[in-house]
Amino acid sequence: MVLFLIGLGLGSPEDITLRGLKALKKCQHIFLEAYTSRLPQELQALEKEWDLPENSIQEAWREDVEQHCEEKILEPAKDENVALMVVGDPFGATTHTDIVVRAREMGIKVEVIHNVTIMSAVACCGLQLYRFGQTVSIPFFEDNWKPTSFYEKTAENFKIGLQTLCLLDIKTREQTVENLMRGNDIFEPPRFMTVNQAIDQFLEAEKELGLGVIDEKNTLCVGLARVGQVDEQIAYGTFEAVRKVDFGRELHSFIVIAGEDSMDEIEKEFLEHYRVGEKVEQVKEENDEGEE
Repeated sequence: MVLFLIGLGLGSPEDITLRGLKALKKCQHIFLEAYTSRLPQELQALEKEWDLPENSIQEAWREDVEQHCEEKILEPAKDENVALMVVGDPFGATTHTDIVVRAREMGIKVEVIHNVTIMSAVACCGLQLYRFGQTVSIPFFEDNWKPTSFYEKTAENFKIGLQTLCLLDIKTREQTVENLMRGNDIFEPPRFMTVNQAIDQFLEAEKELGLGVIDEKNTLCVGLARVGQVDEQIAYGTFEAVRKVDFGRELHSFIVIAGEDSMDEIEKEFLEHYRVGEKVEQVKEENDEGEE
């Protein structure tokens, strides 16, 4: 029997590979990992698109994958085919690497079926992937917890002229301290960090640590929303300009550019298509004057 880790890509049910779909058809248990990322479709829509029996897909939350993985996912894979579906690529999160290690220790055969991930798809904005440095994750700031390692790693990338891809926080099935202590199965509404919130936290970290990484009026960045979907949105400009853009619904990603000199001419030309802010208005004014 086999444990299949199946990447779903980024946009829609149609993004699953043919190999991945064939694997699903073989499985007696199908789980959709639901906390490191998400698809916009409901489970019923996925089942219909893939011609699967009704209620055949179960959501796997953090506690299922990290705390109860052995009993819920791995043990059944000893006797039956089990699929764990992951938005993006199966190895886009360390959690899934750990599952493979544990499955091998239990003598379970594992088959990984890859797909596109945000780590590569961000090249849609025109920036070359080989010019990226460390990828950082930006967690939601809380009143008593404001980690700034994302800012410090961005500063390290800046020093060597490399762009920084920022993965933005997702909160699903989170509980308040009160409900957690009382053992209540009451969960807060899901939260998805926006590009605008990421910019605010960068500015707050710059004010706090003062490493000279972020200048709101001059530091360049790219905001991306729903990459790979039909309503994909990209905006390029200064922190100040991109911060004013309404990127709409989740999921968002963010790139900090290590200055004009970190890009070649092709990258700059490609990005201009997505420029927002003062320079765009200046170009419009010049074009209007030329038509008069």
